[in-house]
Amino acid sequence: MKQSGQFITFEGIDGAGKSTHIAYVIELIKQHGIEVVSTREPGGTPLGERLRDLALNEKMHLETEALLMFAARRENLAQVIEPALQRGDWVISDRFTDSSFAYQGGGRNLSLEKLNTLEKWVHPDVQPDLTLLFDVPLEVARERLDATRVQDKFEQEKADFFAAARAEYLRRAAEFPHRFQVIDSTRPIPEIREFLHQLISGLITRTRAIANE
Repeated sequence: MKQSGQFITFEGIDGAGKSTHIAYVIELIKQHGIEVVSTREPGGTPLGERLRDLALNEKMHLETEALLMFAARRENLAQVIEPALQRGDWVISDRFTDSSFAYQGGGRNLSLEKLNTLEKWVHPDVQPDLTLLFDVPLEVARERLDATRVQDKFEQEKADFFAAARAEYLRRAAEFPHRFQVIDSTRPIPEIREFLHQLISGLITRTRAIANE
């Protein structure tokens, strides 16, 4: 019987360390013989990548920024995410709509009502099956960012921006506990990967059992 597609998203403020674990989870899923499609937001498609460059590097009105994020997301859904899930593939996305709530809603203080409206319009029937929220104290995230690459406009934001973004992430996690898994990203990488191994392996087992019923 064809494997049921699953949609897994990775979230967290910049410097939380989520990107460190994406390749590991993709390889773990592939080891079970499952096709995996990897994408990112904003981006994921040729048009989405052009919108990403604008959103991450150009100054613009707050609502313009939010609309660009959702425009890139709609294209990613139409061209990548929805077709993959319909095939029965698993989709791994580096960020999704929770990032818009955290960054534009929490960090930029855009009305959550407006973000809810955009979410219902852009993907009324698609939500992640599992959201991995990598959570760290702000000082740890800042230290990691300062030690890495050239920073985009979000990574250059001040502490209060990231505090508000982190708070909104945690609010979302409390609102949707059925799909969120909050991970303490200050733990050693081997410990986190052991946890991810157990979590993903369990999801694969449950998904296959349901498909075979």
